[in-house]
Amino acid sequence: MSTVTAVPIAPVRRAYVLWLVVGLLIALVAGVTLARLGSTGIATTASGLRYQVLKAGEGKGSQPTDTDVALINYEGRLVDGTVFDKSQQPTPLPVAGVVPGFSEGLKLMHKGAKYRFWIKPELGYGARANGPIPANSTLVFDVELQDFLPEATVRQMQMQQSMMGGMPGMGGPGGASGGPAGPAPGGR
Repeated sequence: MSTVTAVPIAPVRRAYVLWLVVGLLIALVAGVTLARLGSTGIATTASGLRYQVLKAGEGKGSQPTDTDVALINYEGRLVDGTVFDKSQQPTPLPVAGVVPGFSEGLKLMHKGAKYRFWIKPELGYGARANGPIPANSTLVFDVELQDFLPEATVRQMQMQQSMMGGMPGMGGPGGASGGPAGPAPGGR
């Protein structure tokens, strides 16, 4: 016969086992919750534009193109929260007449949508400062797309209104003065 040396293990109280199981369940639930909350819905395009859908628009409609003029409400700020530009009313904006990141973001939207864009310097103003925007700044925009029309239609409407007494020029983030979302580097 063989002799087995046995080391007695002290019995564990059931309360300790219960606490261990409860702790593991809490950790599991917390992990699942964090995983769900951690997915904030921020997407990144191939160019590096980050965006978040704050409010879905009319998903069945078309989206603006470079030849359209978008009617938007917007607020532009730096990552530290400093607001550098904000529309006071719905603003007409040529889609191709802004920095590349802003234009790319507009072309993702449907009417009625509200998005947040994080525009990295390479898609914004790059290494040059522009008014209140320091060089190499990431721009954060909250944009609500109310509507958009082909640029030819807008120009026709402007001509008709100018014949009837004039119309103020089209503005936009920065408008013709080249503000925060005005013409992109390289004249785009």
